[in-house]
Amino acid sequence: MQLIETTNAVGHVLCQDITQIIKGVTKDAVFRKGHMVRAEDIPVLLSVGKENLYVWEKEEGMLHENEAAEILYDLCKGENMRPSEIKEGKIELIATCDGVLKIDYDKMNRVNALGEMMIASRHGNFPVKAGDLLAGTRVIPLVIAESKMNRAKEVCGEGSIFQIRQYVHKKVGIVTTGSEVYNGRIKDTFTPVIEEKLAEFDVEIIGHQITDDNHEMITESIMTLLNQGADMIICTGGMSVDPDDRTPLAIKNTGAKMITYGAPVLPGAMFLLAYYKGNIPIVGLPGCVMYAKRTIFDLVLPRIMTDERLRKGDFTALGQGGLCLSCDSCTFPNCGFGKGV
Repeated sequence: MQLIETTNAVGHVLCQDITQIIKGVTKDAVFRKGHMVRAEDIPVLLSVGKENLYVWEKEEGMLHENEAAEILYDLCKGENMRPSEIKEGKIELIATCDGVLKIDYDKMNRVNALGEMMIASRHGNFPVKAGDLLAGTRVIPLVIAESKMNRAKEVCGEGSIFQIRQYVHKKVGIVTTGSEVYNGRIKDTFTPVIEEKLAEFDVEIIGHQITDDNHEMITESIMTLLNQGADMIICTGGMSVDPDDRTPLAIKNTGAKMITYGAPVLPGAMFLLAYYKGNIPIVGLPGCVMYAKRTIFDLVLPRIMTDERLRKGDFTALGQGGLCLSCDSCTFPNCGFGKGV
């Protein structure tokens, strides 16, 4: 560091906090260590008795923490997010819309592995709302080599680390299966649960079919709803391995491509997802969705509502964190359920 006259300090970086004392009013730092002095700061500095300042010596190829933080933010930001005020090399990312947060974990890990900079975020693949804090970024030292930030750009390549996928409007058809419901022996208590969960999204329920356990009848009901314009089908019941549980066969017989029948999640191991004509999701929900507070449906539904095309690997990755502990006081999504490595 070097000692310079305050009047010559514009563009230099302070090496210490500058305290302002006004009797009966304030005693606090008016400028923090690391602050880059601006022209409008000079009268303030002089007013607190600072005729001279200790500042960092400028060096070719070195960046102030705030300059580097802006580079780090640019690597992180996607659409539908904004930065917080930059302070001491730290910038936070804040959502500007509702949706599902997506994270390129490989890029984030590679940047964090470089050292002298960091990115910390909430979990990806979970819903966020406008105004939510998504991540915090920070450059650790007061000054950092420009080459180090260039390296961060290289390891990130094209595309940002964070994205928010927005929800899309969906026309949903519901197929309730089971001879006990079809024949009026019991009341349908499954559909109200589905309707309540769908109400959180931009959804229009265009039809509801009730069938017995005949797989041909179930297939016909699914096709009826598809022909009515449904761009998502939810089938409830008939998902286990009992002889009368024929919903998976009925879904397969529509010609839909099966993505998964079964997932490493409890509750929800017998979950099914298929796509009709490549982009219309058909979901088979096991009975646990009717009575358990949180299940695999809560993990998958928000992602489907953004039109994300889920693959087999998206489900196998759910094993770690896939066990709901059924806590007496549920705090989901602020818990470990559905959050893997």
